[in-house]
Amino acid sequence: MSVTIRDVEYVAKLARLEFTEEQKQKFTEDLNGILNYVEMLKEVDTENVEISIGAYRVENALREDVVKPSFDREALLKNAPDAQEGFVKVPKVIE
Repeated sequence: MSVTIRDVEYVAKLARLEFTEEQKQKFTEDLNGILNYVEMLKEVDTENVEISIGAYRVENALREDVVKPSFDREALLKNAPDAQEGFVKVPKVIE
């Protein structure tokens, strides 16, 4: 499988991004390099390799939840350009 400039243009359109021709070419090359690397990894013999989740063993690093003072909602909403039902109202960005 290889990525074409047309593929990059399609994904850019979905993400509402605009790229120059040079950027499209660079992304195409980069993505093809990544896919080639993944293909190389598929060829690695992992038959007798023990399954692991990560390179390092991590112990539970959680902390206790502590309630801390936060912003005053009324002051925050007072400074917002628009508010509705106690929340900051922002323009719609997804169709």
